[in-house]
Amino acid sequence: MKLLLVEDNLEFALWLSKALQAERFTVECVHDGSTAIHHIEQSQYDLLLLDLRLPGMDGRSVLRNIRRRRNDMPVLVVTANASVDAKVDCLDHGADDYVDKPFELRELVARIKALIRRRGRSSQSIVQCADLQFDLDTHEFRAAGLPLELTLREHDVLETLMLRQGKTVTKAQLMVKVFDLGSEASENAIETYVHRLRRKLAGSQARILTLRGLGYLLRDAGATT
Repeated sequence: MKLLLVEDNLEFALWLSKALQAERFTVECVHDGSTAIHHIEQSQYDLLLLDLRLPGMDGRSVLRNIRRRRNDMPVLVVTANASVDAKVDCLDHGADDYVDKPFELRELVARIKALIRRRGRSSQSIVQCADLQFDLDTHEFRAAGLPLELTLREHDVLETLMLRQGKTVTKAQLMVKVFDLGSEASENAIETYVHRLRRKLAGSQARILTLRGLGYLLRDAGATT
């Protein structure tokens, strides 16, 4: 499980990172809000551990920023001497839980695991390839947390590739999905839709590869082969 820790106290951040790594978490640590936002845009995390008192962009601003992007990553606020109003404000703006400093490590670990389990149950209907998500219930695509605006046929092509990600999908298979039986459309139309999708996914780590003579394949550009 991969965590992002945002904490400006370097000594405390080092201690907590090592303690969580000993609990078998993968931990990345940054020390200010702007860097945190950059990491969240570039990588996927199972949970964000967020201090409220950060230099520059404070914790509340980080929280509001990621929720505006419709990023549903669990957020656990770790704070010292915060008022009840401050805690309520964080929860109102999308934090999932908070814990006061100083805390017992085992309590923090238990809260982290509970939030990740909860997210796992709620995200069973989500299919993901890198930062591209497809909701099986709403049939909505999101790339890097933002909705993708697709035409009906672009959607059909991307859905077919998404549900078979990592596997080759032929043009003939896409034709069956996209066009009605008896349609006079040619396979060149599929090339057009794939070209449009690539443009719309330009900022995403999800890539549509062309396998000449075979078809197309959707994969995570950052995945090792």
